[in-house]
Amino acid sequence: MLQPKDRGFVHPVASEITPRPVFESRRRWIAAATAAAVLGPRVALAQNQAAGKGTPLAGARSTVPGAITMEKPTSFADATRYNNYYEFGLDKSDPAEHAHTLKTRPWTVAVEGEVRKAGTFGIDDLLKLAPMEERVYRLRCVEGWSMVIPWLGYSLAELIRKVEPTGNAKYVQFVTLADRAQMPGLRSSVLDWPYVEGLRLDEAMNPLTLLTFGMYGQVLPNQNGAPMRVVVPWKYGFKSGKSIVKIRFVEQQPATSWSLAAPQEYGFYSNVNPTVDHPRWSQATERRIGEGDLFAKKRPTLMFNGYEAQVGQLYAGMDLKKWY
Repeated sequence: MLQPKDRGFVHPVASEITPRPVFESRRRWIAAATAAAVLGPRVALAQNQAAGKGTPLAGARSTVPGAITMEKPTSFADATRYNNYYEFGLDKSDPAEHAHTLKTRPWTVAVEGEVRKAGTFGIDDLLKLAPMEERVYRLRCVEGWSMVIPWLGYSLAELIRKVEPTGNAKYVQFVTLADRAQMPGLRSSVLDWPYVEGLRLDEAMNPLTLLTFGMYGQVLPNQNGAPMRVVVPWKYGFKSGKSIVKIRFVEQQPATSWSLAAPQEYGFYSNVNPTVDHPRWSQATERRIGEGDLFAKKRPTLMFNGYEAQVGQLYAGMDLKKWY
């Protein structure tokens, strides 16, 4: 190695010169390490994409504030094998096992109610309605587990603006497909079918509310809500309706499936809130899927699932323990 001297530099002896192949190998290693440090979550995403075998779906990296968390994405295998989708069964593994029966073509979505341009949209038309974006969101389930998933879609606001809500539209209701021929879970009486969810109109218009068509660089797998779902990242997962066939714009707050089934446990808003416990368990911590087994160390739950800066103003002045 060159050593500085008072009169300049002395030449190294031959034994101190790093051989060129070793130097180039080190340089490649340093470059790879630097890329991993800067692009770690992106590298993990690429690996997750490679794990999927579905139809590719591309999207530009979103520039919506808060739309990209730099946390490590959950593995594709975990995200597609550990699901709540009761239409295909109550166990977490049931949707992956049974959802192959779902036929996602042809598929239409009816838009009804307080809009000037009501109508029926084909899924392929909806895919082309706005540029597709990639967003890496946290997903927090009311049962206490969480994931980080790279979704593909565009802001629901794009569709809302297209159908032009009237002044009477205050809420948006989402209706999931209920077809006993395709969905064996409908034999269960755990809920009244079809599954229905809803948002206040300003929640639906928030840029983070995603009309979702894909994940991990491919179209949505059936068990994750194909061919179209919504993702509302600051709310518990059950608020993000799957396999949507109808969107209604209404004046009054709509009844939703879980608030009808157990109103003391599931409120209309269902914002992620570590200070408001479920009647049967705490919401203060969560278990990230893929970070060990049931006994792995839990992480603190974030207010609004970490999206408070983007959505907190929607609930200014509200008692979030009363309006849970």
